Amino acid sequence: MMLFVGLAFAGLVVLSVCAVKVGLAVRGLGRELQRTRARLEPKQEALAGELQRLERSGE
Repeated sequence: MMLFVGLAFAGLVVLSVCAVKVGLAVRGLGRELQRTRARLEPKQEALAGELQRLERSGE
């Protein structure tokens, strides 16, 4: 009986370690997405302005 309890506990430890790793990876991905948005936002605004200018000029 104690063997099963020990195996169950070991399994929970493995799952916990994996959950922590996934949580850290998600956090890192969130930071990377935030940096990418910050880099792309000015370019997106410039592109939208250029598109409006072209639409007004009829080109």
